[in-house]
Amino acid sequence: MPVHQSAVSARRRSGVQLRVDEPHGQSQAGWFRLAVGGRAVSRGAHARVPRSAQETGIFLGDHITTERHLCAYVDDHRDRLIEIIRDLVRIPSENTPPTGAEMACQQHVAGFLRGCGWEPCVYGLDEVVGLKQHPLYWNGRDYTNRPNVGARRKGTGGGRSLLLSGHIDTVPRGTQPWTRGAFGSQVEGNRIYGRGSNDMKGGVGTNLFVVEAVERLGIHLRGDLVFETVVDEEFGGVNGTLAGRLQGFNADAAIISEPSFLRICPAQRGGRTAHISLRASGGVLSDGKFPAGVVNQLTHLLVQLKSFTEQRRQKARVHEMYAHHADPVPVSITKIFTSPWGTGEPITTPEVCKVEMYWQAMPGEAQDAIEREFFAWFDAMVASAPELFHMRPAVEFPIRWLPGSSILRSEPLVNELSECATRVLGHEPPIVGIEGPCDMYVFHQAFGIPAVLWGAKGGNTHGADEYLEIDSAVAAAKTLLSFVCRWCEAA
Repeated sequence: MPVHQSAVSARRRSGVQLRVDEPHGQSQAGWFRLAVGGRAVSRGAHARVPRSAQETGIFLGDHITTERHLCAYVDDHRDRLIEIIRDLVRIPSENTPPTGAEMACQQHVAGFLRGCGWEPCVYGLDEVVGLKQHPLYWNGRDYTNRPNVGARRKGTGGGRSLLLSGHIDTVPRGTQPWTRGAFGSQVEGNRIYGRGSNDMKGGVGTNLFVVEAVERLGIHLRGDLVFETVVDEEFGGVNGTLAGRLQGFNADAAIISEPSFLRICPAQRGGRTAHISLRASGGVLSDGKFPAGVVNQLTHLLVQLKSFTEQRRQKARVHEMYAHHADPVPVSITKIFTSPWGTGEPITTPEVCKVEMYWQAMPGEAQDAIEREFFAWFDAMVASAPELFHMRPAVEFPIRWLPGSSILRSEPLVNELSECATRVLGHEPPIVGIEGPCDMYVFHQAFGIPAVLWGAKGGNTHGADEYLEIDSAVAAAKTLLSFVCRWCEAA
């Protein structure tokens, strides 16, 4: 901001206040570097303030605040942030394809936005023009009573717009035993427990907290601030995210508040899931000519899996944001199921064994190449043991192909968010790719919107006793509030 030294006067109390004499009656707004260390300020017409004695200032209408004051607001309202997140966790929003139960939580979100003075749009996916015709649409889902929520706060003009995005659905509670209520939203020490606390109601709650803070602080933004919560992200759905783009809740950049563990993630890995059905005759008696049952087939598959894993590691072109990983393209067996269990079932070798296999891909790898590589290995695995496979195992892909995706590290979104996070955390945040697939590729590849993941830390994601770390949510909120004021230009 071109302000002459003689036009600025300062008065120090507990913080810093500045009055800017506006030349020619022109309104001055935006960000600037503010001297806060009196002893460090040199005197004279060409005085320079050392970087160590500077702080980022923000014009807010007729007064000035600083990033420090924004962070102090978050600290002072820590309990409010916890309350917002806990309220979300208490409302189940489980995704159980092809259906889901997100309605109640979406109604809560819409009510919260109305309380902030926003006008949310609650819309069904079946209402979105062009959704089912879009190449990225995944068929087979039922969106009855599963609306998206979107809202836009118009800026005063001339600034960049920002979308705060998150999915409201969670994976189901599951059959694993919980030691705390799955929807009790229990607080213990630095943790909030409950299904979705980490993935990703902690992130959605952070976004809502920032929306409320902008209103409570009376912050005027030049650029639009956009908010959305989408349904059906889990299980590779992504149709909710696609619907949001087609419905027009877009911006110059997007932050998806997934649990990134206070890392900035401009990249995501891709993923492919295969269900393999091994089949053989059951029974407990054999004439000794051939091994009986599918257990031997399973053993053979698991042994041969090592060759597929090694092949992936050798052939995949590792993206720079995954170069630090010991295994950038992991291959996993995520489920194995045979016959029902219990003394009420006959003692016999199973006739069918179902195996879920999940492997990840780098940004830039194509679906057809991934599947050719898989079937080449699979066919060779079956052919190498004809005495085991009297029937060819069936293969199906129950979840859509999720491509890897990335934006450049040099994007302004990445650099400016990193600067805000550095001042909050006291160190530069890692800029790396997230470990798994998500819906970010829809922004990158289908709509050309720069997007990153930024969110808190947690644990037991998708498992029993899932939790969010409160301190990290506070840090994520401080960074996000500061970044909103910077990116959208507080006016």
